[in-house]
Amino acid sequence: MSTPLRRVLVSSSAIQRNVERLRELAPAIDTMVVVKANGYGHGSELAARAALAGGASWIGVADIGEALELRDAGITAPVLAWLHAADEDFIEAIARDVTLGISTIAQLRAVALAGGGTVHLKIDTGLGRNGVGREQLAEFLDTAAALHSSGDLVVDGLMSHVSGTSRAADLAQAEIFVRTRDLLAAKGVSPTHLHIAASAAAIDHPSLRFTMVRFGIAAYGLAPTTSHLELGLTPAMRFESSIVNVKRLAAGDGVSYNFLWTAPTETTVALVAAGYADGIPRAATGRAEVEIAGVRFPVVGRIAMDQIVVDVGDALVTAGDTVGIWGDPTGGTPSVSDWADWADTISYDIVTGIGNRVTRIDLS
Repeated sequence: MSTPLRRVLVSSSAIQRNVERLRELAPAIDTMVVVKANGYGHGSELAARAALAGGASWIGVADIGEALELRDAGITAPVLAWLHAADEDFIEAIARDVTLGISTIAQLRAVALAGGGTVHLKIDTGLGRNGVGREQLAEFLDTAAALHSSGDLVVDGLMSHVSGTSRAADLAQAEIFVRTRDLLAAKGVSPTHLHIAASAAAIDHPSLRFTMVRFGIAAYGLAPTTSHLELGLTPAMRFESSIVNVKRLAAGDGVSYNFLWTAPTETTVALVAAGYADGIPRAATGRAEVEIAGVRFPVVGRIAMDQIVVDVGDALVTAGDTVGIWGDPTGGTPSVSDWADWADTISYDIVTGIGNRVTRIDLS
């Protein structure tokens, strides 16, 4: 069988080691690893199994569809899903033991009507996204407490998410979280699982760890912010392609659409079979580099849908040679962070943007 033109090599052992390391850096009673968006591009089932092997006790996803995919794959560990359609009926999720992050009064009632289930109440402590807001909080808590007391559902958790704007802002959000916990306790409800901290906050703020921390991007060996570059984590993904053509250009020859780049001198260029349809950001045009045989070379000309062109100068390359697009920079390959900088975005955007014709290979 021929080598796939475009391939993502994923090390499940790296994810496992990263989770073990993160549990050392941010110990808590429970550790959740988030595998939404197909495991941040790494493969959700692979990431979930590796995370559990590394000591995670919970798996997090965005929506119920992602949770059911894990159940279909045989993942039996606790799974939390927190983003729901307005008309979600919750029946299958409850039947398959998916814990539900609940943000509205209507969702509470829908869970009760669906036969009851286990919920984590999601409150907005200041991020301004999902979670019940302050104007509905009192009624939301009253409703949750009444349904919990009647046995129509089980309030197992309280959750939120900090903004990461500043230490002071995160701690202010935590104060709202604690006040809400206390309001619930006064109504006779004391959830077992309290969680507000994702990767950066879990590492930086011990007081925000409560009973559970959530790790997303860090579990895959990528720093959540530039202040977290030296955590002892290993990137779990390497994105590769292959050279499919090599040609010599004369000085003045143009490359790709609009001739944004022309050869300043005679040179050799290599055509690589990967483009923005595969997740290579078009916005990195004119700045990106790739690795061939341990050496970095510039990507020249406009990044196209299916291909990029690499100026290799006088280096000896041939069709079939492997091209490292991003991966572990210790081997000379550009990092995900490099590509994020070149495209003026963040690492999350890079790894979750991989196209569906890219073959994923588990290196274990």
